[in-house]
Amino acid sequence: MNTEWIAVDWGTSHLRAWAMQGSTALDHAQSDKGMAHVGPDGFQAALLDLIENWLPGAPVDVVACGMVGARQGWVEAPYSTVPSEPLPDVPIRVPGSDPRIRAFVIPGLKQTTPPDVMRGEETQIAGFLGTRQNWDGVICLPGTHTKWVQVSAGEVVSFRTFMTGELFDLLCGQSVLRHSVGPGWDEDAFAEAVADTLSKPEQLAARLFNLRAADLLQGQAKATARARLSGMLIGAELAATRPYWLGQQLAIIGAEGVSQTYATALQRQGAFVETANATEATLAGLALARNMTRQTA
Repeated sequence: MNTEWIAVDWGTSHLRAWAMQGSTALDHAQSDKGMAHVGPDGFQAALLDLIENWLPGAPVDVVACGMVGARQGWVEAPYSTVPSEPLPDVPIRVPGSDPRIRAFVIPGLKQTTPPDVMRGEETQIAGFLGTRQNWDGVICLPGTHTKWVQVSAGEVVSFRTFMTGELFDLLCGQSVLRHSVGPGWDEDAFAEAVADTLSKPEQLAARLFNLRAADLLQGQAKATARARLSGMLIGAELAATRPYWLGQQLAIIGAEGVSQTYATALQRQGAFVETANATEATLAGLALARNMTRQTA
């Protein structure tokens, strides 16, 4: 296998890597050695465990995005301030790396008012925009911490982060609702909960306990409770982000399941939604960043 360079998406929970030839992925590997599971001096070892079989004889470029550039990461890659291009600066070179690799980390973006930050999403945004000339609109990147990003003239103008995914996991696993929520899905219940919460977001805290009461008094199915819980939280998020998506050109970049959930909720509100694959956008953005390192070499 002729590995030309290595692309890395290093998040809080997981480490993913691809052996690349140009913009084509030759192989893929991943581990649970995300930033939260690696000690201060363990980043290089965790990476080499994953990619060692791909390394050619000559030193190879490794370009990484995500939490690997945080203060607790392999090397701190300072944030760039919006408004800004998604990749405004050349990635930061990791000092003292193994002689077989030249490692670079992509900086994140920050917003001063209201305060907000992103790491990793900027690379997906760059990859998405790289295949769509003159694209203006709003990009939603759903996940544990969902981002809503306003894009104009090739720049990230502003963004907001919502902890919707994390709240869903906490409520399912650690609140009283853990007794009432289970696997499965009810599409009608989800749509009803989205619409109800969009119209009355101030009722969210009370509506959440209704899920427990409906279980105790009416034997509500756990799959229905799960769908309603998701619909309530996403509905509250859509109520807060209405100025972002209402009447705007809108794209969703994320994993297929959660992207479709958001797309369904938005389409039922009359929004026109384009979806893009998160892995493809990440690799395209990492390839753009790699070209930046080559131009300054």
